[in-house]
Amino acid sequence: MKKNIHPKYQQILFIDSATGRKWLCGSTAHPEQKAEFEGKTYPVVYLPTSSASHPYFTGSTQLADTEGRIQKFKNRYASVGKKRDEAADKEQKKDQPKK
Repeated sequence: MKKNIHPKYQQILFIDSATGRKWLCGSTAHPEQKAEFEGKTYPVVYLPTSSASHPYFTGSTQLADTEGRIQKFKNRYASVGKKRDEAADKEQKKDQPKK
Protein backbone atom coordinates (compact mmCIF):
# COMPACT_ATOMS: atom_id res chain seq x y z
CA MET A 1 0.00 0.00 0.00
CA LYS A 2 1.07 3.53 -0.62
CA LYS A 3 2.09 5.53 2.41
CA ASN A 4 0.19 8.58 3.71
CA ILE A 5 -2.82 8.38 1.37
CA HIS A 6 -5.24 6.36 3.51
CA PRO A 7 -7.41 7.96 6.21
CA LYS A 8 -6.63 7.10 9.80
CA TYR A 9 -8.62 4.09 11.01
CA GLN A 10 -9.65 4.23 14.65
CA GLN A 11 -12.17 2.93 17.17
CA ILE A 12 -15.27 5.16 17.28
CA LEU A 13 -18.05 5.15 19.87
CA PHE A 14 -21.45 5.18 18.17
CA ILE A 15 -24.44 6.30 20.24
CA ASP A 16 -28.07 5.87 19.19
CA SER A 17 -29.76 9.13 20.21
CA ALA A 18 -33.20 7.51 20.39
CA THR A 19 -32.32 4.68 22.78
CA GLY A 20 -28.94 5.65 24.22
CA ARG A 21 -27.38 2.35 23.09
CA LYS A 22 -23.59 2.55 22.68
CA TRP A 23 -21.15 0.39 20.74
CA LEU A 24 -17.61 0.53 19.45
CA CYS A 25 -16.77 0.08 15.82
CA GLY A 26 -13.73 0.79 13.66
CA SER A 27 -14.14 3.72 11.28
CA THR A 28 -12.27 6.35 9.33
CA ALA A 29 -14.62 9.07 10.62
CA HIS A 30 -12.96 11.86 12.59
CA PRO A 31 -15.60 13.38 14.89
CA GLU A 32 -14.57 16.18 17.21
CA GLN A 33 -16.70 15.13 20.18
CA LYS A 34 -15.30 12.66 22.69
CA ALA A 35 -16.90 10.50 25.36
CA GLU A 36 -15.82 7.92 27.88
CA PHE A 37 -16.88 4.30 27.45
CA GLU A 38 -15.71 1.36 29.56
CA GLY A 39 -12.94 3.45 31.11
CA LYS A 40 -11.48 4.80 27.84
CA THR A 41 -12.09 7.99 25.88
CA TYR A 42 -13.24 7.60 22.28
CA PRO A 43 -14.38 9.93 19.49
CA VAL A 44 -18.21 9.89 19.34
CA VAL A 45 -20.72 9.76 16.47
CA TYR A 46 -24.38 10.29 17.40
CA LEU A 47 -26.89 8.47 15.21
CA PRO A 48 -30.57 9.49 15.04
CA THR A 49 -31.62 5.86 14.55
CA SER A 50 -29.98 2.44 14.47
CA SER A 51 -31.00 -1.20 14.56
CA ALA A 52 -31.78 -0.71 18.25
CA SER A 53 -34.44 1.93 17.54
CA HIS A 54 -35.60 1.47 13.94
CA PRO A 55 -39.13 -0.01 13.74
CA TYR A 56 -38.13 -2.59 11.13
CA PHE A 57 -35.52 -4.16 13.41
CA THR A 58 -37.46 -3.80 16.67
CA GLY A 59 -40.57 -5.49 15.26
CA SER A 60 -42.89 -2.59 15.94
CA THR A 61 -43.85 -2.08 12.30
CA GLN A 62 -47.49 -2.46 11.35
CA LEU A 63 -48.25 -4.54 8.31
CA ALA A 64 -50.75 -3.19 5.82
CA ASP A 65 -53.93 -5.14 5.17
CA THR A 66 -53.01 -6.38 1.72
CA GLU A 67 -56.16 -8.47 1.34
CA GLY A 68 -58.26 -5.35 1.70
CA ARG A 69 -56.15 -3.51 -0.85
CA ILE A 70 -56.43 -6.28 -3.40
CA GLN A 71 -60.19 -6.47 -2.96
CA LYS A 72 -60.48 -2.69 -3.39
CA PHE A 73 -58.47 -2.93 -6.61
CA LYS A 74 -60.66 -5.74 -7.97
CA ASN A 75 -63.84 -3.87 -7.08
CA ARG A 76 -62.61 -0.65 -8.67
CA TYR A 77 -61.59 -2.22 -11.98
CA ALA A 78 -64.22 -4.97 -12.24
CA SER A 79 -66.35 -2.80 -14.52
CA VAL A 80 -63.40 -2.27 -16.87
CA GLY A 81 -63.06 -6.03 -17.33
CA LYS A 82 -66.80 -6.43 -17.95
CA LYS A 83 -66.81 -3.71 -20.61
CA ARG A 84 -63.82 -5.31 -22.33
CA ASP A 85 -65.52 -8.74 -22.32
CA GLU A 86 -68.76 -7.26 -23.68
CA ALA A 87 -66.88 -5.52 -26.48
CA ALA A 88 -65.10 -8.76 -27.39
CA ASP A 89 -68.42 -10.64 -27.47
CA LYS A 90 -69.92 -8.03 -29.82
CA GLU A 91 -66.92 -8.36 -32.14
CA GLN A 92 -67.29 -12.14 -32.23
CA LYS A 93 -71.00 -11.93 -33.00
CA LYS A 94 -70.37 -9.37 -35.72
CA ASP A 95 -67.73 -11.56 -37.37
CA GLN A 96 -69.86 -14.73 -37.33
CA PRO A 97 -71.78 -15.50 -40.52
CA LYS A 98 -75.58 -15.26 -40.25
CA LYS A 99 -77.60 -18.44 -40.67
